[in-house]
Amino acid sequence: MPAAGSGGQFAQFIPLILIFVVFYFLLIRPQQKQAKQQQQFLSDLKSGDKVITKGGIHGTITGLTDTVVTLEIAQNVRVKVSRSAIASSESANTAAPVKAGGA
Repeated sequence: MPAAGSGGQFAQFIPLILIFVVFYFLLIRPQQKQAKQQQQFLSDLKSGDKVITKGGIHGTITGLTDTVVTLEIAQNVRVKVSRSAIASSESANTAAPVKAGGA
């Protein structure tokens, strides 16, 4: 009878295993994929790219090092930010303007 008892204990863990599998495919895996895409984006940055920082500053990259990006935010106004502070490309965030009023 000990074999039947151990099979019953294993059957109790099946719902926990299924929950873990669901969490993996719905939460963990998409987050890892998004982090990999962001890392690839940061490594592909080059001078002249128009970007937006996580703080909302729009600028053009004028200089790059391994950890620091120099952005020109206005004519002859440059700021240095951490490479990880770059959120996205400016072209990726521009969408068609929304028209006010009805048609």
